[in-house]
Amino acid sequence: MTTRPTVDPDLVAMMSAVFAEYRRTHAPTTGIALWDTGLWTRLEELGLVRLTGDEQAGGSGAGWFEAAELIRAAVWHGVHIPLAEHDLLAGWLLESAGLDAGPARRTFCVLDEFGVVRAVPWASQAEKIVTVWRDRDRFVVADVDASALGMSSGANLAGEPRDTVTAEVSSLSGIPVADTVIDQMMLRGALIRALQVCAALDRIVELSVTHTTDRTQFGRPLAKFQSVQNLVADMAAEAALARAATHGALAEAVDTDWSGSGLEFRVAVARSCAGHAASVVVRNAHQVHGAIGTTMEHRLHEFTKPALAWRSEFGSVHHWDQLITTAAIAAGRDGLWPLITG
Repeated sequence: MTTRPTVDPDLVAMMSAVFAEYRRTHAPTTGIALWDTGLWTRLEELGLVRLTGDEQAGGSGAGWFEAAELIRAAVWHGVHIPLAEHDLLAGWLLESAGLDAGPARRTFCVLDEFGVVRAVPWASQAEKIVTVWRDRDRFVVADVDASALGMSSGANLAGEPRDTVTAEVSSLSGIPVADTVIDQMMLRGALIRALQVCAALDRIVELSVTHTTDRTQFGRPLAKFQSVQNLVADMAAEAALARAATHGALAEAVDTDWSGSGLEFRVAVARSCAGHAASVVVRNAHQVHGAIGTTMEHRLHEFTKPALAWRSEFGSVHHWDQLITTAAIAAGRDGLWPLITG
């Protein structure tokens, strides 16, 4: 059994402090979220923008466990900034293709056969877009100026930019990469969204516990009512299950350097658990908060909306449920237990 490394608690505290301070001085964005360049500069100074990047290429050389803590810290404080898209996806793709990841705000996209892709994270606010497309029998990657691509703005339920990108593929030139690189990129994206959902669910549970403890009704705290206790207990259990499944997938990814034969199944389990947990946690949280939880002034929506938005990106809940079902059927009676236990 591999020993899981412990992330430096001082690093974790520093990450949390940066986002906490930002939220103290910046109100939640109404409408489409902005890629805050001031915060980005601060994160660059701290070595967090390319946290997992190669040190020889200007990165900090950290690993996925540190990145997971960074993702959690941003979500916990309700800060929307595409660190994962920039570092774990766009930056990693450039390194995989042997391309230089110089200073620029980046996201990524995978064009379809018509040179179009929808719901690209933060594309309209990026400086460069690491673009992938199919050139006959192979994938190619290029670091493209965002201004050279067609752009139509959009947003997800959480108000994060999700834009439509178009390109004249014939005018682009790129570096070939193996199909396995693109397969890994999609698994990376799926796991990132699971980590984000889990962080949002944990914060929703924390807000709900605080609310039911502090709020009184009929002369006693809401937390003293058995029906409320049941709602909060169900929330905590679902969030814990999603977190355990996601951490299991993350450990498998790190242990096998993203090459484990059972990794896709573990990611599917993480995404399925997180997706179904989001339904229970969001529903119960709004029940225990009552009308106040639906107001813009209350912070609950800062976490419920992202949880619901993120669970549908890099594959829907149905998609991941179907993958688990297919794997279970293929394993058969004798192979089901080994499939579950890894």
